[in-house]
Parts: sequence; C-alpha cells; structure tokens
Amino acid sequence: MKISLIVVGKTTEKYIEEAINEYVKRIGFFNAFNMMVIPDLKNAKSLSKEMIKQKEGENILSQIVDYDDVVLLDEKGKEFTSLEFASYIEKKMVNGVRKVAFVIGGPYGFSDDVYNAAKGKISLSKMTFSHQIIRPLFLEQLYRAYTIINNTPYHHE
Repeated sequence: MKISLIVVGKTTEKYIEEAINEYVKRIGFFNAFNMMVIPDLKNAKSLSKEMIKQKEGENILSQIVDYDDVVLLDEKGKEFTSLEFASYIEKKMVNGVRKVAFVIGGPYGFSDDVYNAAKGKISLSKMTFSHQIIRPLFLEQLYRAYTIINNTPYHHE
C-alpha cells in the first residue's frame, strides 16, 4: 500500500523541515511514501476565506486519483491512540487498499468538495496546531504505527 501526504503551502521553518525529512526517511524504510506540497496561492490576500478554501481544494483534488483512499487531518475527525492508529493502517493494508492519501489543508481548512471526496477524517488532538507543525507530528505517528505493526523497538507501552 502506498501512502502519500498532501499538504498546502511549503514549510517555512527549517526545524520543521528537518523533522519532516527525518520521518519521511524513516517511513520509507517500511513503506512506499511520498509527500506532495500544493503551492501557496498567489494574491491570496485579495481573496475571501471561502475562495481560498475553494482554490486550495481544487489544487488538492488535482493530486488525487479515483482509487485513492482520502483521509483528511481535520479537527472534527476521529481521534486514535497510537496503537489504534497502527491498527487502522494495518487494516487498510490487509484489506488491499492500494493508496492512502492523507491531506493537511491550509489555515482555513477544506472546501466542501474536498470533504466530499474524503473517505475519512482523523484528528491528532483536540488542540489546534498550525498546518505546518502538524506535518511532523503526523509523520511521527505514521512512523510509530509502522514500528508497532512491524514489532520493532520504538513504541513503549
């Protein structure tokens, strides 16, 4: 099963980028993984929040193919423990899902079209995080899930 992470906007902080790169490398040891960065919108300051979500949504949807199992990282999503998330990933693998596309939206969230394309929503916390800092947090949990699935030393109960 391939996994991709689609994010809106480039990462601007070096320390965040370093953490992302480290976890992308670690995940690659276990599974095919890629991260796609949707460019920031030009002239976004002249657009309403709804227009920004709509345009970002169009760009997100252009990166998704019909068979992708699209999962949004969203504050209204289901929360998991690390063990439950590992089980969630493992079930997708066992059920023959070809590709899972996790999506982190921009600061205003997702358009209705993106919500409609999604098969699921996950929340990493009830707290609010910036759309940039959530990237390494999610990647760490994905890496942790693979170490749990493969019974390698990383996660401690």
